[in-house]
Amino acid sequence: MSILIDRELCIGCGRCAEVCPGNLIQMDGKALMKYPKDCWGCTSCVKECPVNAVKFFLGADIGGRGSLVYTKQRGDILTWVMECPDGSIKEIDINRKESNQY
Repeated sequence: MSILIDRELCIGCGRCAEVCPGNLIQMDGKALMKYPKDCWGCTSCVKECPVNAVKFFLGADIGGRGSLVYTKQRGDILTWVMECPDGSIKEIDINRKESNQY
């Protein structure tokens, strides 16, 4: 599992580096992951990126067939977006206020 960082989209806010539990993301003006194979796949950085520059790669080993996952935020709604290799896009909306009530 790994994340991909699009350095052209990155605005250098550093939020991804702050939340990475393995301290794997470094900042050199923009986010950089030196050793992507060491990524734990927690997706904390994906959820924090305000410009979708950080995406999670769903490899074939976990059934993702090479899909990329990122999030969009609208108020309390966190939308998980999956871009599939065939060009289709799937979205799942989660209300943050209701997600931990059970």
